[in-house]
Parts: sequence; C-alpha cells; structure tokens
Amino acid sequence: MKAVWPHLPALQVVIPLIGALLAGFMRRGTTAFALALVVSWLMPVIAVCMLWQVLSSGTISYHLGGWEPPWGIEYRVDALNGFVLVLVSVVGAVIMPFARRSVAFEIAAPQRAWFYCMYLLCLTGLLGIAITGDAFNAFVFLEISSLSTYVLIALGPDRRALVAAFQYLIMGTIGATFYVIGVGLLYLLTGTLNMADMAVRLAEAWPGQSPAVIAALTFVTVGVSLKLALFPLHAWLPNAYAYAPSWATAFLAATATKVAIYLLIRFLFSVFGASIDVRALPLSDILMALSVAAMFIASTVAVFERNVKRMLAYSSVAQIGYITLGIALANQAGLTGGLVHIVNHALMKAALFLAVGAVFYRACPMNLTDLAGIGRRMPLTMTAFTIAGFGLVGTPGTSGFISKWYLAIGAIERGWWPLVIAIMASSLLALLYVGRVLEVAWLRKPSPAIADASDPPLSMLLPLLVLALATIYFGIDTEWTAGMASTVAKALLGGVR
Repeated sequence: MKAVWPHLPALQVVIPLIGALLAGFMRRGTTAFALALVVSWLMPVIAVCMLWQVLSSGTISYHLGGWEPPWGIEYRVDALNGFVLVLVSVVGAVIMPFARRSVAFEIAAPQRAWFYCMYLLCLTGLLGIAITGDAFNAFVFLEISSLSTYVLIALGPDRRALVAAFQYLIMGTIGATFYVIGVGLLYLLTGTLNMADMAVRLAEAWPGQSPAVIAALTFVTVGVSLKLALFPLHAWLPNAYAYAPSWATAFLAATATKVAIYLLIRFLFSVFGASIDVRALPLSDILMALSVAAMFIASTVAVFERNVKRMLAYSSVAQIGYITLGIALANQAGLTGGLVHIVNHALMKAALFLAVGAVFYRACPMNLTDLAGIGRRMPLTMTAFTIAGFGLVGTPGTSGFISKWYLAIGAIERGWWPLVIAIMASSLLALLYVGRVLEVAWLRKPSPAIADASDPPLSMLLPLLVLALATIYFGIDTEWTAGMASTVAKALLGGVR
C-alpha cells in the first residue's frame, strides 16, 4: 500500500483509461459491465483517500514523466477538486448497478460493450479535468469526455439521438475552440500552462484589468459556459438528455456539467483571481443576469413540457442557474451555496433520471399523460422521484433547501433583497413542474399504457433509493456537503486579489 499511495493521482485517471481500452476489446456486454462496475467502485476509494490526505496534509502535487512543474504536467489535488473527484466517482459507483438491465434493455447486444467503453472513457475525461493542474491538459481531457459523450448520446434507442449528438458535437466544438483560444492567450501572456504558475505570473506581470487578460478571461468563460450549458448557451442539452440512453442521461446530468462548472470556478478564482478582482468586472453582473434568466425561463419551459425527460432537462438548465448565481455572488455564503448545490443537484437529478429510466424499463411511455397512475404501479420508484423532486423545489428537510438557504444569505449579505425573492419565486416554478408529474402519477387512475408496470429489480431500485435517501440525509446533516463547501469557498475567496 505504501508503494501505491504516492501514485493515487495517476491511478485516478489511468485505471478507467485502461478499463476503457479493455472494454473496447470485449464482445459481451455482461463482461464489459463487470469490468466497468469494478473500475467504478475503485474510483471513490482513490478519491476519498486523496481528499483525506489533502484535508490532513495539504495540497497534493504529482509530477508526470519526471519533469518538475511548471515544465512538466502536474496533477494537483486541493480541497476544491478533491471535492469534485469524490462527487464524480461516488455518483458513478452508486448508479453503476442500474446500468446492467437498463443498458441491456435499450441498446442492441453488439453495442453494449462499446457503451461501457465510452462510459469509462468519459469517466477518464471528467476525472482528468478535475485533477489536472495544466490548462492545456484540461482541454485534452475535456475533449476526451466530450467525444465519448457524443457516442453515448448517439447510442440512444430513438433515432433522434443521432441528431442530438450532432447538435452537441457542434456546440461542444465551438466551446472547446473558445477555451483553447483563451488558454493560448494566457500562454502568450505568462509563458506557462501550469495553472498555479500561471496565477503567480499573472499577478506579477499583469495586475489589474489588463485588456489582454480580460480577453483571455472572456474566451475561457464563454468556452466553458457552452460546456456547462449556461443559459442561453444550453441549446444542446434538452435533446441530448431526452434521447440519450436512460443511464447515460443520469450519469451525464449528475457529473458532466458539474465538472465544467468546476473548471469555470478554477479559472475565475484560482487563475484570474490572483491578478484581477472578478467581482469588480461586468462579468459578475452578466453571470448573475444569465443565472436568474435560467432560473425563470428554463423553469417556465419545463412547466409546459410534456415529455418527462425533456422536462427534467430544462430543469437542469434552471438548476445550473442556481450554481452560477452562487459564483456570481462571489461571497462566502453565496459561493458555498453554489458549491453545495453542485453536490445536491447531482444527487437529486441522478435520482430523478434513474426513476424515469426505471419507468421506461417497465412501461416505456415518456409522455406525461401516459404516466397516469404510475405511482400505484411503481410505488417505490415514484416515492424516490417524489423525494428528489421536492429536493429540486428546495423543501425544508431536503438537500435542495440547504443550497437555496446559503444562496439567499449570500444575496442578503450583498444587500440584494430582490434576488432572495427571485430564488423563492423560481422555486415555486419548480414546484409547478414537479407537481404536474406528482399529480399525474399519484392522483389519477392508472392508464392502459402502464397496466403491467411494476417496480424494477433490486439492482435498479437500490441505487435510486440510495440517492433519494441521500437527498434527505444531506438536508439534515450538512457537515460533509455544506461544511466542505464552506471550507472550499473560504480558500477560493482568500486567493482573490
């Protein structure tokens, strides 16, 4: 164990990468699933060990290829990305058992091993983005996760999945181009790609609001915003989530946008924050306006959406608005709210999409009217959906309430009382679209379309129930979510000029 311990940062990326390679050579989906399950369950162990080491001993710096940073690529783990690594790996591990039956139901046998190969490749990219300390290396991992995501979406059972994957490819390519232009400008300004070294050199050579630094900030922000689906750059997300395989939708909704948000936070506060006060830039006001627009416009669209997966997709755009609102507030309470909502939304939205996937597995219809009475046929599934749905609304006793509480406190500290009202009003919109589903599911007579439906097998039901219970647990005990988020927020704001 002593020999392995120093190499945990490399193993966090290498193990799923090798797993993806092996899965690509497998012919049977069951064998590829077993491999993906083992790899997924290893990842949280490594991530938790690294986070424990960070909290007890400080930042981890791992040098690749024997080259000392900033010349060589560095994997750097601090409280922020340790937090994200644990989230991504835990979500993948918890929902993985659901995949066996769901993937076998939705994807043809010759493509199942390929599906797990793409999943492990996507996991590699997401973990790589979170752990790397090199700006260009982050771009490489961003493209690895994006390319595999396009394939995961295209494997959906509906032919429209191909169009959705192509739309995402176009938008993703534009976003990646903006990001790499921004990184290129930063390299010209600083002569380094190492993020920690880049921050130091920006503070020394380019203090204040330099036009060149502002241009680099703009390109990076727009590029990453396309990846995280910030309104109005979210056009790719509803179709991608609606037509991807059910398990892929749950995984991507819980992790992919969250890792992109992490990358935005890393640049705004850790890289640019040492040189300029991002809170004094118009960017903060623009981000806040777009966040509020997402909270209201996307939620309003979700209210009138009849396809349940598309409804939840638009809900994700609105919930991303809450996270970016916390970033825009840029005080400890607001940033804590945004960071903790990364975790809370991941748990809630994974539970919701798994519940929808279980309904699709048993009954198939995704149209709201065809799901009349589904609560009587699938009581445990819809109970989990109900709990996660109330979490989205921000009901006291659920984790969603904790996020919005911190955001409201952050707005009050800035003296922006109308923003508190906006948070409450947008939560009422969430109640409307969640309430539509619950009314149809619990209060109407069962429709003929779901006559033979029942709760799914235990391997599918257990991950769903675990996530639903986590939504309640983290609404009561906030030490590991809000407590950790507060620590990270304090560290981030402490480094801002």
